[in-house]
Amino acid sequence: NLESRMLLQVHDELVFDMKKSERDILMKIVKEKMEQTITLNVPLLVDVGSGGNWLEAH
Repeated sequence: NLESRMLLQVHDELVFDMKKSERDILMKIVKEKMEQTITLNVPLLVDVGSGGNWLEAH
């Protein structure tokens, strides 16, 4: 049971309000779920980042 929550989707990005203590596990879960949602003939690679605002996360 994580306290972090997804706030919105912007084009090909997901934005979360995340507890610092949940950062590592949330980033791992999101990356795994996004990359393994569907089987494709090419790899679907996902980058994750975090920061105090959108700019810092990139």
